[in-house]
Amino acid sequence: MARRPPGSGSYTVVIIPLRTGLYSLDALRFYLWVKHLKDLEKEKDALCSGLEILEKARLWYLQQLEENRARQNNIETKSGVGSGQGGAAEARSCLLRSRIQRVNGSLGSVMSEPNVTTGSNPCLHDPVADSDLRWHNTVLTQEVSDKNRQISKLELEKNTLLEKLDELQTH
Repeated sequence: MARRPPGSGSYTVVIIPLRTGLYSLDALRFYLWVKHLKDLEKEKDALCSGLEILEKARLWYLQQLEENRARQNNIETKSGVGSGQGGAAEARSCLLRSRIQRVNGSLGSVMSEPNVTTGSNPCLHDPVADSDLRWHNTVLTQEVSDKNRQISKLELEKNTLLEKLDELQTH
């Protein structure tokens, strides 16, 4: 039996002598058992690597949130209302959102898979169609953001006009 003592990086291997020859059913079972343990160790190592990456990603997300809040506060203090960004900043923001949405979607699909080893292989999906859908989603998201900005501007104009109307009616 192969065991890893708690808190140790080494293995303890106990050899179990087989009763019959090398090609016996017991030898096959033992081989499959050892192979299964090896596969489980590889899976555990991959999961640990994933946890390390997720921790780095979590810290990156927190940093991006702080930077986003700072930019938002900066825009609000400058003009009181969100002003138009430069083309390069909008393109960077759009690309960043697209990448973040792709990562979020990938993580979500990994966590929602009931059993990753069965079913269809996600690597077999059409990457071009997937990329096109992501790009289309990004474009639509940008359009919605633009429309929301326009709505906000119109609401401000409406409020200003209502205030002017109130002033005219009171005089």
